[in-house]
Amino acid sequence: MNRPYVLASVATSLDGYIDDTSPQRLVLSTEEDFARVHEVRASVDAILVGAGTVRADNPRLRARDARRQPVKVILSSSGALDPDARVFAEGRTLVYTTRPAPGLDEVATVVVLGEPGIPAVLADLSARGIGRLMVEGGGQVHTAFLAAGVVDELQLVLAPFFLGTAGSARFVHPAEFDRAPLTLAETRRMGDLVLLRYTKEIEEEGA
Repeated sequence: MNRPYVLASVATSLDGYIDDTSPQRLVLSTEEDFARVHEVRASVDAILVGAGTVRADNPRLRARDARRQPVKVILSSSGALDPDARVFAEGRTLVYTTRPAPGLDEVATVVVLGEPGIPAVLADLSARGIGRLMVEGGGQVHTAFLAAGVVDELQLVLAPFFLGTAGSARFVHPAEFDRAPLTLAETRRMGDLVLLRYTKEIEEEGA
């Protein structure tokens, strides 16, 4: 497999929403789940999000209490990101874009791809030594990775309520997906939350 192992991680309401329309971030996880997520972050080489997540949530994308921090990866077609965002404050950050972003050159490594699709991003990450990639969203990014058929593991946390607010952000958007079923590898109860961990079989080289 000449690309990183891709692990997608998301928490949703029971009806598949990851955020509502209020200006405040909707918190779906509990402290127990946040601790689990930080353990997963510490086990990967890089964490990837879209530009929308950076603008909306201003995340740090760090692993709590970890000696080795994962590389932070941002997908932004325009490169229009605030260089003072917390994601650039410390550690190594890669920004994949379709055009130069001079304002980010001092705080990140800007990678301008002529072909900005997911396979091109994964190929470049692999060339940079990234073996395990954690994708944390948002919805457009999760959709792109799932539609490209490159998600090897999905860690889906269900929060115990329905959101149903018109215009709220969904986990996945309409797209053409591979309908091959995933394998349920683990279920874990965390209070009223449930973790469902799915994997897919990876074909052996030459099979």
